[in-house]
Amino acid sequence: MTKTAIHVDHIARVEGHGNVHVVVEDGQVRTVEMNVVEPARLFESMVRGRPFHEVSYIASRICGICSASHVVTDLLAIERIFGVEASDRTNALRELLVYGSYLQNHASHLFVFAAPDFLGHRSVFPLAETDPELFEQALALKALGNELCTRVGGRSIHPITAVVGGFTHELAPGEYRELAGKLDAARPFALAAVDLFRSFEVPAIQTAGDMLAMTAPGRYPVCDSRTARFLDAGVEFDADDAACEVEEYAVGHSAALFSRVRATGSPFFTGALARVNASWQHLSQDAKVAAAKAGLRPPERNPYLNNVAQAVELVDALERCAALCRRLAEKDGFAGSSKPAPFEVRAGKAAGLTEAPRGALFHELELDEEGCVVHASIVTPTAQNCANLEADMRLLAEDLVRAGAEPADIQLQVEKLVRAYDPCLSCSVH
Repeated sequence: MTKTAIHVDHIARVEGHGNVHVVVEDGQVRTVEMNVVEPARLFESMVRGRPFHEVSYIASRICGICSASHVVTDLLAIERIFGVEASDRTNALRELLVYGSYLQNHASHLFVFAAPDFLGHRSVFPLAETDPELFEQALALKALGNELCTRVGGRSIHPITAVVGGFTHELAPGEYRELAGKLDAARPFALAAVDLFRSFEVPAIQTAGDMLAMTAPGRYPVCDSRTARFLDAGVEFDADDAACEVEEYAVGHSAALFSRVRATGSPFFTGALARVNASWQHLSQDAKVAAAKAGLRPPERNPYLNNVAQAVELVDALERCAALCRRLAEKDGFAGSSKPAPFEVRAGKAAGLTEAPRGALFHELELDEEGCVVHASIVTPTAQNCANLEADMRLLAEDLVRAGAEPADIQLQVEKLVRAYDPCLSCSVH
């Protein structure tokens, strides 16, 4: 009997700590495990008993990249309980805030975490020497995302201006126009990034599970819809029903709960690739052309191409945010004011949903009559992706073993797959 064990302790170039364990016996893949070894975060316990106006600030500390998404998701849940209808202007500002984190995350992931895999480097630092222009442009794009979050949210991470019903501060028209110019100037680099990542050779695998994304008629939604859909199962549901459709379960080798489609038992993927599959036709014009040129059209099921989908979303976000900034600069660009809307505190239970950079994010809150948290549940994209990532790792390992790949190549390709998922393993643990 021949036995090969592949152990990757503390996968490099991902957020958080996780291990990969693969065992091959007599040409058969016996064991594939994605070990999330992060300790419990306890954010759901932290907010219990706290007043509603503190919850979003606490929840934003879950993630330094996706903090804007956590803030907005909490606010959406609270507003549903209180019966608050945010204005069009407030919704536009929230979209800018969320897209700022897209620019931060996608630029970091693509060029700092993923690109070294395909350029023959062990880290991003050699890239600074071999291609300093690419390196500097990537950092500049991330910095632009930071600036967008700072201008709209008051901070580059953990925003403070977004509150229930609106914003406590807003930019002057000239500042919006200045931002729009910077966003336009970054678009050629984002378009080149799509071509770059599509040129990288990746294994031809098809993801094992379903896909989950926010959907809305006639648009590419990230924070202004309550509807999510499993693309294969055809199951569409409101954010309040997420716990009925997304089944979480424990496995012995992971501190993170795994997830599956309750109706089918299938694992699923959420993230940029799922969003592009769900709403490709509603991408901005430049993004759609770039995606088509790169051959990224639905249905696309190769999880490695999540990298390409993120690059397409960079183009989309830059074009969309520039248009939002110019419209916000106009006196009557959006209906309503961004000043916080009046509301009455009341008891209730509701869920918020946004598309964080890494995928669908659900926050369920229950408040008492004084607006204090009785119960909270936070389901992050990486937690939802763990089961599907593990299933895709098995498919990949089986293909490579059949092709006679050496253990070192199997390990490299599995690591590249993990990074293509852009996991945030810290955030995956409740």
